[in-house]
Amino acid sequence: MARRYAHLGDVEIFLAVVDHGSLTAAAVTLATTASVVSRAIARLERRLGSQLLRRTTRSLSVTDAGRVYVEQARTAFGLIDDAEHAIAGGSGEVTGRVRLSVPTTYAHYLLPPRLERFARAYPQVQVELDIANRNVDLIAEGFDLAVRLGALPDSGLVARKLDDAPMRLVAAPAYLARAGTPQSLADLAQHACICFVMPSTGRVAPWQLQDGMEQIDWAAPAPRIEVSGDVLGVVSLAAKGLGICQTYAFIAEERIARGELVALLPQLQGRSRAFSVIYAPHRRLSAAARALIDVLCAADPLQFP
Repeated sequence: MARRYAHLGDVEIFLAVVDHGSLTAAAVTLATTASVVSRAIARLERRLGSQLLRRTTRSLSVTDAGRVYVEQARTAFGLIDDAEHAIAGGSGEVTGRVRLSVPTTYAHYLLPPRLERFARAYPQVQVELDIANRNVDLIAEGFDLAVRLGALPDSGLVARKLDDAPMRLVAAPAYLARAGTPQSLADLAQHACICFVMPSTGRVAPWQLQDGMEQIDWAAPAPRIEVSGDVLGVVSLAAKGLGICQTYAFIAEERIARGELVALLPQLQGRSRAFSVIYAPHRRLSAAARALIDVLCAADPLQFP
């Protein structure tokens, strides 16, 4: 009798190509050659009678049929992994790999202690971490989980809140000695403002303030400096005395304690932004991914005066 699932090796190669973004990168990961990878993809496409990848000399993308196949294949391999763990893992030890995408602020400040706890609790789980200020496509790019910031659109993804992060307006003592300390919202327009450009819109992100019960999204009329790419850049520039910025309390607190920054306009504090971990509801999460979600969500909530 012919082997019904002899092609699973080709499926695994296809998933590696999707995960790593190119035939060459997948070949390096699998310790083989790009030609072997290319032939495996061609065999799989002939078997399915459908194109899975669009390939040009400069780019590679997943077709609609390929996206469906990626999703279903990952679910199938997840079931196989769980079956093996149930049989071979009498100790109940969780193994496997989790691909996680996080923004820079979360990655540098909030994730490390939580990931350290996860690594101690689950030493056999490999975490592949992507740090970027962009919204990845969980399915097409092969991510199990992503941490997202702020209000989430109605995308059909499952979200579990991790933290509510308070916001602060800050500036360096040297800047305030030179330009004066703002006393009201109206004063801000007369100051050098360092603002971040949102990668999703290309527009300057408004500062999120609160006056009593009123929530205010304040946009600097003429920002002195606009930063794109890395939101942590606004804090570094403010600390050097170039102007005022808004950032998270968890980023500013150490610099404030060291005297490098001063918190401004406390009467306008009160706004916060939420960090959430998201995943696709129709994809069966591996035991490793579920364990990482549990550790991330079990962290103590942020506390600030």
